[in-house]
Amino acid sequence: MKKTAVTIMMLCILILAGCTDDSNVEPDAGNESQSGGDFILSTSSDLVSLDPHGSNDLPSDKVRNTIYEGLVTQNEDLEIEPLLATEWQQEDDVTWTFTLREDVTFHDGSPFNAEVVKANLDRVLDPGVASPRMNLFEMIESVEVVDEYEVEIVTSYPFAPLLHHLTHDGGGMISKEVIDEDYSNALEEAGVDMTVSELYSLRQSDAEGYEEVSSDISEYLHSVVEQNPAGTGYLQLEERNPGESTVLSRFDDYWGTPANLDTVTFKVVTETSSQVAELETGASHMISGFDASNIERIENNPETHMYTFHSISMEYVGFNTSKAPLDDRRVRQAITHVFDKEEVLEGIYNGTGRALDGPLQPEVLGYDESIEGLEYDVDRAKALMAEAGYEDGFEISIITNDTPERVDVAVYLQEALQQLNIEASVEQIEWGAYLERASTGEHDIFILGWPNTTGDPDQGLWPLYHSSMIGSQGNRFFFENDELDALLEAGRQETDTEERRRIYQEAQQLLIEEAPSIFMRQAESTNAYRDEVEGLSIDRYNKPDFRNVTLEN
Repeated sequence: MKKTAVTIMMLCILILAGCTDDSNVEPDAGNESQSGGDFILSTSSDLVSLDPHGSNDLPSDKVRNTIYEGLVTQNEDLEIEPLLATEWQQEDDVTWTFTLREDVTFHDGSPFNAEVVKANLDRVLDPGVASPRMNLFEMIESVEVVDEYEVEIVTSYPFAPLLHHLTHDGGGMISKEVIDEDYSNALEEAGVDMTVSELYSLRQSDAEGYEEVSSDISEYLHSVVEQNPAGTGYLQLEERNPGESTVLSRFDDYWGTPANLDTVTFKVVTETSSQVAELETGASHMISGFDASNIERIENNPETHMYTFHSISMEYVGFNTSKAPLDDRRVRQAITHVFDKEEVLEGIYNGTGRALDGPLQPEVLGYDESIEGLEYDVDRAKALMAEAGYEDGFEISIITNDTPERVDVAVYLQEALQQLNIEASVEQIEWGAYLERASTGEHDIFILGWPNTTGDPDQGLWPLYHSSMIGSQGNRFFFENDELDALLEAGRQETDTEERRRIYQEAQQLLIEEAPSIFMRQAESTNAYRDEVEGLSIDRYNKPDFRNVTLEN
């Protein structure tokens, strides 16, 4: 049982470890900074949705992270800290109570309270809303209002990472008035003669009856939230130009210290060369999501600076373990042994990122530096192929999307496999079709990445490797292992931290031995900013915090 009470003055995570020396920008002596100003960030991709229950994509998360806040947040060590909840207590294995801040107002002027928390969590779990974030909160059985500023959350089974899941963007709080209006609009558009209150009562009491209504209104949900994304964050929506830009302005009634900047603009600039040019000319103050090949150019310019750090993510080469010959772990191990991670990092990723021995990053609970991965060893690989009966090799296919680095990795692997007499073809596929193809079980080898969006080992391993997640949910390896399933199920229910650590260390060792994937690289996030920018910080999930940013005169 744990109880925490802290007054928050800062909310977003500062990145200390893994950053370059000039990550946290300090003003030069003699220069003066000013409040206000219009900050422009050029990014390679536009956001998909302003609804925190609406999409799973980083460009959207970066914007929403300034608009919405959740009950709790994380510090630079991925430890839980208060946010809209000032304290919490675990009453028993499945029951949590949260005490809420009493001085919080939404952008639309409505108050934050326990009714709001219930409305948001009920909404993200609503099958009619069909949120891609639903799986993050599927363990929640009920949310009950205890009083105006106290809420109770009951899970259907013990779930140790609950607090980490509540830090996720999907746990961001939307104004209840906006949520109610969204449902009301959907009922009207669908021609359903029912009030919002009646709809909520039906959802609470009659799952079968609600399913029929929700199927009618589902296509009309989200639209009001998209148009009026009212959160409690330090920035609020000012203007949206899809495909071009999103402008946010300072929320002066913010419960914490209001931002210094007047506005922050997320500007879509798809070409890396154009992004760098924007930075060099001062048309943008910051750029994000550019190719690593431009790092030297940015570092050689006295007016521009890199801001890099290792994100909580993994990039991997995956094997379809349900198809021969990849159903033989000796074959998977052999392919892993001819994949030189260091050569790939240096030659393809321009020296960015760091090689991984297993699926967990050093910052995550359960990582064990003493665990050894499958090292580059061609002789060992040949011996394993002979042992498996494939000394003469076979034909196989490698699929990838059109990301340049992934294409290069596919070509590198194609050439490396020739050492094992394996003839591999490489096929480039459009992103949507690629994800679908890698989810069907018809593929052989594929290349993807996985961002651990909560910083907990459960989110780093469960979606990728638990047998219940096979297919589009994440387990595109079609990997089924009873021992691993048991470990992952125990890990998410164990409340003792040290025991959880031991469980995930054991799971990591098992995954190295089974080799459903080559744990290629922990990604390094590449961002850059101009000289006049001060006070910028970016968290481990690559979300910028503009709260303390100022622009020099």
